[in-house]
Amino acid sequence: MRKQTRRRLGSTVLAVMMSLAMVACSSNTGGSVDVDEKSKGAMESYGVGDTFKATEPFDLSILYSDHPIYPYKQDWLLFKKISELTNVTLQPTIVPMSDYSQKRSLLISSGDAPLVIPKTYPGEEAPFVSSGAILPISDYIDQMPHFKDKVEKWGLQDELEGLRQEDGKYYVLPGLHEAVWPDYTLIVRTDILEKHNIAVPTTWDELYTVLKQMKELYPDSIPFSDRFQFNSTLNIAATSFGTKAGWGFNNGLSYKEESDEFVYAPATEEYKQMLEYFNKLVNEGLLDKESFTQDDDQASQKFVNGKSFVINGNSQTVVMHRNDMNKTLGEGNFEISKITVPGGPAGHVMSGSRLENGVMLTSKVKDSEHFKAILQFIDWLYYSDEGQEFAKWGVEGETYTKENGVRKLLDDINYNGLNPRGTKDLRIEYGFSGGVFAYGGTTELLHSMFTEEEIRFQEDMKKTKTVLPPDPPIPYSVEERERATLLSTPLKDYTDQNTLKFILGERSLSEFDKFVEELRNQGMDTYVELANKKYKEYKESKDNQ
Repeated sequence: MRKQTRRRLGSTVLAVMMSLAMVACSSNTGGSVDVDEKSKGAMESYGVGDTFKATEPFDLSILYSDHPIYPYKQDWLLFKKISELTNVTLQPTIVPMSDYSQKRSLLISSGDAPLVIPKTYPGEEAPFVSSGAILPISDYIDQMPHFKDKVEKWGLQDELEGLRQEDGKYYVLPGLHEAVWPDYTLIVRTDILEKHNIAVPTTWDELYTVLKQMKELYPDSIPFSDRFQFNSTLNIAATSFGTKAGWGFNNGLSYKEESDEFVYAPATEEYKQMLEYFNKLVNEGLLDKESFTQDDDQASQKFVNGKSFVINGNSQTVVMHRNDMNKTLGEGNFEISKITVPGGPAGHVMSGSRLENGVMLTSKVKDSEHFKAILQFIDWLYYSDEGQEFAKWGVEGETYTKENGVRKLLDDINYNGLNPRGTKDLRIEYGFSGGVFAYGGTTELLHSMFTEEEIRFQEDMKKTKTVLPPDPPIPYSVEERERATLLSTPLKDYTDQNTLKFILGERSLSEFDKFVEELRNQGMDTYVELANKKYKEYKESKDNQ
């Protein structure tokens, strides 16, 4: 899954602070180097449309996030073909996906990290900037023609601007998408709606009405029992309520265009309205209280066994639920669908970035005699049309065919329900379309691996939703970032605790103003003032350029 296993900014606070402390003592940023002096194996002429192939073979160390659904196999066709096509043999350090963020921090802080560190979301690089442990990749973008081409062609300069640190550089190469694409939403038993002539809800208020009708029709059911500890639902709901929560909470700051400043989202009226809505669902028995504590399997079992009718998910989970429900309810005895994300008080809007998780390079890469070749390799694999197609679809003739631009998996290969008759999974058996290499790209490539059902969802979202612009950047200095982290971490912890209490009714919403005052006592105003100060400085510097 995407994101949203994404999720979220970095490792535990302990690991982050260890990284800050340990690496800062041992590393030195140094200056940029002349890549032509480190060009062993590099192509002399390499530009947009070129296939990278090192002029002589070399090994390249890489951190690998091992997914439990498609665990690492050394003999995957993916690795074999990378070596054949590029003359680069990857040497992975395997880390379980569940431990990836913390292990990444520890490896970087100890100086033992591989040269290439994928699966890094924008923002996760921040703790390592001050130490010099990771490369300021923006110094070397001229060596990456495919990356540059997509940034310019798709107008991604403003999004990249948000990655820049106070020194004006950015330290992570994000995955690049041509357009914002939504994935997570509510999955609903649409057969129940059709049977009782109930319209598919398009707003959160309509969802409330639908859940009430479901409860009346099926009194022993729990209409809405959620997974992901409710973080995905809070994320998609918060946008349409005009605030931030769940997976999208990030730093807790919301930008208000009308006042041109940031506010702390949980202290706003919009956040309170969102809490009131979900508290109402809980109080009326429409939302399962266990949604906030149960593991994903428990939530899924309630849904696939017909004990609940609504759950959060994405294009992958809807396929998994359908397969499981064929066994529990019987094929043809149910119908489930992803619905467009409900609109709310803020309208029919969606947030999102065209930047995906991407790649960090450790500073040690500058010392490699293959430095230039490594940059070319990363550029081809992650940012060229050819490399992105390869990472997703595999090898033409061996995993898929292509005719008149239309790709089709071979008859015995399946991916996420794209070819249900296939007995071999593209990820499990071959290593393609995993989260370490396959992200970003054109909308055409993205849609090429979607079912017709998912394409309809994407088109409906595009037609009915307005994409909100990303918040402007807050480029902290090293010291200010550490201070902001020390302020924001307890604020978020306290917010999380009370968000749960308010929704479950363990704390009355009549105490919301008291809660806001408690946030102030924990440094909220100082945190917001620091953020706005840095934002204003950034804005003034841009205006003076």
